[in-house]
Order: sequence, then structure tokens, then C-alpha cells
Amino acid sequence: MNRPPGEPAARVELCRERDLAAARLAVSKLLDAMGARALRKTRFVTAVSEIARNALDHGGGGTLEVWQLARPARIRVLCRDAGPGIADLELALTDGFSTARSMGKGLGGARRLVDEFRIESRPGGGTTVEMVSKL
Repeated sequence: MNRPPGEPAARVELCRERDLAAARLAVSKLLDAMGARALRKTRFVTAVSEIARNALDHGGGGTLEVWQLARPARIRVLCRDAGPGIADLELALTDGFSTARSMGKGLGGARRLVDEFRIESRPGGGTTVEMVSKL
């Protein structure tokens, strides 16, 4: 997945629990500045929280970059980790699948909450998730 030109509006290193709050806040602030509707904001921040949590818990940490895109106005988040990767993406996106004894709604739920969702992963090669939301 390619990065848009220029610098991201925000970048958060995902190393510890408190970084998840920083990621949510960075996305929330940008969406407010862009005039996003409340429901869009809630949905996108929830998706970002799920993906950032996965990067921290399963990927051993990573980075989250937030981009403001124009024409049409939208927000893009790119989350990367260098963890063990996901062997079976289709299975991991299935509701109920979990490797952490959770409800198994994370990846699939995040995908449903955003307008565009892409994930790349390979065993031993980490995971990259891209999410985009219109305003």
C-alpha cells in the first residue's frame, strides 16, 4: 500500500496501551477539524481503535499514520506492524474467529465500519491495514 504524497497529519507509534488513546485522539481531532458528522466519526474512530489494538496485541506494536485527503474530502489511516502476520486473512476476517479468546469481531467489524478497507499480511512479514472514510 502506497503512502499519499506529503506528510501525514498525524503519526502515532503504537508501543504501549496509552498509545491506543493517542491514536483515537489523533483521528478524532482530524475528523473534527474536517467537519465530519458524529456518526461517521464514531464509526471510524472505533475501527481505528480495533486495528491499533490488533497491531499492539498481535503485532508487537507498530505505527499508525493519519492522512487528510481532498476531492472528495475523506480521512485515511495506515496502520503497520512487523509482527508474525496473518496466515489466513479470509479466516481472520470471519466473525467469531479469534486467536485471543475474544469475540472475534475486530477485523471484520472494522471492515464494516469504514468506506474502504484493505489488508496485506504474510506470515513472518507483518500486517498493514488501510482504512478510508468519507465525511
